[in-house]
Amino acid sequence: MAEPRIFALPPGVDFARELVAGLIARMADRPPEAMARVQLYLNSGRTQRRVREEFDRHGARFLPRLRLVTDLGRQPLLGVPQAVPALRRRLELAQLVALLTERLPGFETGSNIFSLADSLAELMAEMQTEGVPPAALERLDIDDTHARHWQYSLEFIKIVAHFFEADTAPDPDARQRRIVEATIAQWRHNPPQDPIIVAGSTASRGTTSLLMEAVAQLPNGVIVLPGFDFDMTESGWNSLCSGPFPNEDHPQFRLHALLQRLELSPGALPRWTNATPPSPQRNALMSLALRPAPVTDQWMTEGRTLGDLRPACEQVTLLAAPDARREALALALILRDAAERGVKAALITPDRMLTRRVSAALERWGIVPDDSAGEPLHQTAPGRLLRHVAALRGRKLALESLLVLLKHPLTATGSNLRGAHLRFTREIELELRRNGPAFPENADFLRWAGGEDPDRHAWAIWLGAALQGFENTAEAPLSACVETHLQIIEALAAGPGGTAETSGLWREEAGEQCRLLFAELREEASHGGIYSPAAYADLVNRLLQTGTVRQTREAHPHIAMLGTLEARIHDAELVLLAGLNEGIWPESPSPDPWLSRKMRLDSGLLLPERKIGLSAHDFQQAVAAPQVVLSRARRSSEAETVPSRWLNRFTNLLNGLPDQNGPAALQAMEARGDDWLRLAEAVSRPRETLPSAPRPSPRPPVAVRPRELPVTAIKTLIRDPYAVYARRILRLAPLDPLRPEPDPRLRGQVLHKIVEHFVRERPPGETQAKGEARLLQISREVLAHEIAWPSAQHLWHARIARIAAKFVADEAQRAAEGAPAIIEKKGSVALENLGFLLTAKPDRIDILPDGTTHVYDYKSGTLPSDKEVLYFDKQLPLEAAMVERGAFAAIGPRAAGPMTYIRLGGDGETRTLAMKEETIAQIWDKLKQLIAAYQRPDQGYTARRALQKETDVSDYDHLSRYGEWEMSDPAKAETLE
Repeated sequence: MAEPRIFALPPGVDFARELVAGLIARMADRPPEAMARVQLYLNSGRTQRRVREEFDRHGARFLPRLRLVTDLGRQPLLGVPQAVPALRRRLELAQLVALLTERLPGFETGSNIFSLADSLAELMAEMQTEGVPPAALERLDIDDTHARHWQYSLEFIKIVAHFFEADTAPDPDARQRRIVEATIAQWRHNPPQDPIIVAGSTASRGTTSLLMEAVAQLPNGVIVLPGFDFDMTESGWNSLCSGPFPNEDHPQFRLHALLQRLELSPGALPRWTNATPPSPQRNALMSLALRPAPVTDQWMTEGRTLGDLRPACEQVTLLAAPDARREALALALILRDAAERGVKAALITPDRMLTRRVSAALERWGIVPDDSAGEPLHQTAPGRLLRHVAALRGRKLALESLLVLLKHPLTATGSNLRGAHLRFTREIELELRRNGPAFPENADFLRWAGGEDPDRHAWAIWLGAALQGFENTAEAPLSACVETHLQIIEALAAGPGGTAETSGLWREEAGEQCRLLFAELREEASHGGIYSPAAYADLVNRLLQTGTVRQTREAHPHIAMLGTLEARIHDAELVLLAGLNEGIWPESPSPDPWLSRKMRLDSGLLLPERKIGLSAHDFQQAVAAPQVVLSRARRSSEAETVPSRWLNRFTNLLNGLPDQNGPAALQAMEARGDDWLRLAEAVSRPRETLPSAPRPSPRPPVAVRPRELPVTAIKTLIRDPYAVYARRILRLAPLDPLRPEPDPRLRGQVLHKIVEHFVRERPPGETQAKGEARLLQISREVLAHEIAWPSAQHLWHARIARIAAKFVADEAQRAAEGAPAIIEKKGSVALENLGFLLTAKPDRIDILPDGTTHVYDYKSGTLPSDKEVLYFDKQLPLEAAMVERGAFAAIGPRAAGPMTYIRLGGDGETRTLAMKEETIAQIWDKLKQLIAAYQRPDQGYTARRALQKETDVSDYDHLSRYGEWEMSDPAKAETLE
């Protein structure tokens, strides 16, 4: 192997195929067994699999020893201890970060402990990989140039310097570097006689670059670089390091830096094989488009040498969708077309949400893509259950949270009562929705179960036992948190009378990964310190987010979804580069809470632009495929998007070269993309257009219309008759909320109860001070008994306390004027000749000294105006009319006197109705007319007839299809039988 020691392959060629072909050609004059002595180090497992497949294509033969660059770090070496488990180091760093945030509460506000610990672990790994010791940070002089935040972070980083000491067990990255350094030292004294090849790496990591430099200098060492830009001019190469800051965001920067360290000229670099890319002209065009900003003036000079650009772009489609949904559908159609034609296609994007959307769109045609990323572990069934339980510990178990656990597909799978479990879950859900409590406990489960059904009783006992200790908010050692967590998880999965071993919790690949993860967490928990329930939940969530599960369904052989790193080793004929928006591809660099950009540069660490440069290199390789689709969405779910900088450069270059037909080439690419978007619109368009529903006004038979209504429903009958139809005729009651909340309705009920107790128990001659004290005591007792939310208890008690003085004083005045005779007692009266019964349950009716009545109504919200009472809110006048007609047996028929609203909130104001425009007798006559009208067959129950505001919500808006019609639409009567 006398050829030069560093070779490269251009973007667009099949790297694995050409690597193998070139190696076989170079070993053709050697004995067959010589290949077995070759050590071939590759950059990733996927590259390794592709290389093995390519060797298989060449028939039976000896293979080289295929290894990964990272395998060196796992080799045993005398004097180098095994690496510390990464989880242990994260737990140790989390404790140090927790101490930092306690001392400096303002440090990185908004970041949690584990995100800071992870970023610190990444910084330590980078320092170890790049060979930057803590001493390099100590030499930084930032007192006069940086804010105090950076001084704090630098002081803290010095605390973790002991992790870098030689006698400390190394991290995986530190051990990798030690092994590489020891191997290089050994090679200096005893160079290997057999060939060593490093292929596929861009030398983006310091340790890998160190290894590649050493291999390049071996007599039998070879480096094969991927995606090398052979079209880049010397001035372009020189510009990468000519400014005050290196252009690390350029796709060729890492390769150039390696060649500089080896004192090699990029222009003299030979090709590994003579394979030509699918479109050399497109490669040259993209090379020019991606030139560093200081030399983009070369666009005008070198652009003229490119010739007609239409052939270079004829296999490129530019797809700019209005939104992410239509982008995904258009991409799915392109992949479907490729599958039907038998063309290998790959979707390459860092946007996992987009790949999931495309996968969902492909489901309609039964196409399952080969997704290299798999499914995130935290989104699998075991991962979700583990996260749910961890997140719910340390707080009261609400109904919604309880149902999340009970309805999980793994719950009770270890029991033979899984079917009964699902039935009992539905039954207890309805019970708790209707009757509460909002935070059910073991006693509530047992009360619901009763004792008649033994299976139901056993299920309730199991549920209470499984959730025991859920509300424990105390901090505990990490080992205790893990044991409690797993105990609850396994009890839920086991089910009544079952076991966790027979459940689906730890089965299949996802369950096995979760089991291994928690086995490691259990083993390393002694290094974790003390955890609160919230901190432990955050830890579990972050650990599960690090895992992925390969899909188990059989994938389509020609359709793949790849990450950006795999762009260099795909063998697809059609490549879809999707999500080409700034912030997605390239991804915005994550903010570094520890070191500023200047501190990184001065200490010898990598700049944030490095990741952008690596993404740019992936893009440059992928865009050189035979057929390419470049796609983006013009708008995200939040705002307008900005095209990726690479896409912007590409389109701007084309628009700037009219003499080379650049604008025409761009228009043709966009036209091809628009064709797919039109097809996507056609696919998503409903085959049959249904007319919008009209505004309903049903006319049910008179026989089924209500013959009894409470006085509170009269307002509804006037404003929204359809709600009366749905509730009283169809008997459709709104389902109680899954997440009970202290809403205005509950607030009104509780405040009414407080006042009722106060009035009923008022002793004669009570003083103002004693009255206020008694009112507040009743408020505390009622709220503690009726309201499960501590915050609502305090807020509503404060509401009563604010009006206590006025309410007690007003109540003394009311007691002097009359005596309470009716408090929350039901009464009824029939409407003459209509066969209709009106019922009421007044808040309070007092008897005045002259024998007349004073009717009161408590309101927790705003008091209705006189106009509202005149036209809609008839409750108080109708109750007075019922008094006059003897609706309440306790007081008999009496003349109605004043009618007053009392507000249980605000300033505690009261307001007596003036009744200037209508008398009680007139209101009663109008009620009879209203009821008589709805007893006629031609009277319909119109939806939202006269709601106060258009934004008011009715319980039956979904039933009336409101939204398909507007408030200004006429009602359509429909006679029902």
